[in-house]
Amino acid sequence: MERITDLPKIPPRDREGHKGNYGRVLVVGGSRRMVGAPALAANAALRGGAGLVVVAAPANVQFAVAMLAECATSIPLKCQATGDLASESVGQMLEVAGKNDVLAVGPGMAVGARQQDLVRAALEQDKPLVLDADGLNNLANIDDWPAIRRCPLVLTPHPGEFARLTGRDISDIQSDRIAAADAAVEPWLEAPQTDAPLILVLKGAGTVVTDGTRMYVNDTGNPGMATGGAGDILTGVTAAMIMQGLDLMPAVAVAVRAHGLAGDLAARDLGEQALIASDLLDTIGDAFKEIAV
Repeated sequence: MERITDLPKIPPRDREGHKGNYGRVLVVGGSRRMVGAPALAANAALRGGAGLVVVAAPANVQFAVAMLAECATSIPLKCQATGDLASESVGQMLEVAGKNDVLAVGPGMAVGARQQDLVRAALEQDKPLVLDADGLNNLANIDDWPAIRRCPLVLTPHPGEFARLTGRDISDIQSDRIAAADAAVEPWLEAPQTDAPLILVLKGAGTVVTDGTRMYVNDTGNPGMATGGAGDILTGVTAAMIMQGLDLMPAVAVAVRAHGLAGDLAARDLGEQALIASDLLDTIGDAFKEIAV
């Protein structure tokens, strides 16, 4: 497997460019217990360079999410009287997805039958898809999901989510993260229905990024990033980076490196103990300036 060590630069923006040139990202997520997650992802997508971001969240939390992501737009996904997502939510998501360039599905979305329907529908459409958090936990409950995938797919699990996807023990995964990532991607790519790429981002100390033929092992980041919401920031940055003029594998690797460096810059100023996920929104710009210009 080819080991990537040098990452490309992000192409400069056209002085006459407009917001439509830099990608439209749809973030799908949120639930009563996790309002902040999709907002963090949306804000990170904007910081990552996306021209437009829309959040699709359950109607009972959509307003709260919108208040936390003031530069994004949002739509309410229909809910039942119980507050659970309604069946119409799947069609709503697909309608909005058709007007966007990249989907980021999972932050704070909770786990359940309707959420699985959303993830399944996202796999079956053809726009690039970043799956994280509960998107991955729902994916683990979908039988033979590689066979229904039609889209370019980026999976961003931490070791626990990766264990649920693969059925392996966390200790086994952590004992050789590179081998674990390599072993997982090969069968996921064997489904004959699509030639669309699949990229695995196995998060943690030394995040591993692989598409089955190339691998990048990240050397930025610190233990202060072991805090709720940091993964949502990576989700948004990754979704945005896919639209910034790079091929998919380098785009994901640049997003991972910038995310870790943003954590390092935040920890330098605040210390690892005090770092919280939203601090990365304040430092991601400096991270990009350091590694990608």
